[in-house]
Amino acid sequence: FERVDIDPTRTHLPRGDAADPHVASNAYETLIEEAGGIDLQLLGIGQNGHIGFNEPTASIGSRTRIKTLTASTRQANQRYFASFEETPRYAITMGVATILESRKCLLLATGEAKADAVARMIEGPLSAACPASALQLHARATVILDQAAATGLKFSEYYETVHPQGRDRVFD
Repeated sequence: FERVDIDPTRTHLPRGDAADPHVASNAYETLIEEAGGIDLQLLGIGQNGHIGFNEPTASIGSRTRIKTLTASTRQANQRYFASFEETPRYAITMGVATILESRKCLLLATGEAKADAVARMIEGPLSAACPASALQLHARATVILDQAAATGLKFSEYYETVHPQGRDRVFD
């Protein structure tokens, strides 16, 4: 958060190092409620379609909780740790339902490695196999992609018609 102009008292992350992660998960969910909800939810997408640490098969109705991480997610995050063995096997994550309750969502994806997950998120069926596909239900979700991350999209021509160069189009 130090790289953006935002009041740090208005930013929150779950306490992954909490003595009791179940209590911390519930406290985080309560904090969101007491704050009046989430104004802007910033997201990335994992190569397997996860958002937050909601791995494939995560319930679309889930709330903040502990999730077991897949080997691929651990490998993607291993760069933050001395070794793969030291990379956490579990994480506290905001649930899919909690994410969907945010007033606005912004998802950013870059690189060809994300292309399949991006295509499943945007054009695939709503499915727990791709938790990011739940964003299809969000009324104010914005997805920003580079060209490489968009290579798996079948309807790119239509998206460019609707949002030329990424802009909103006003009725002609």
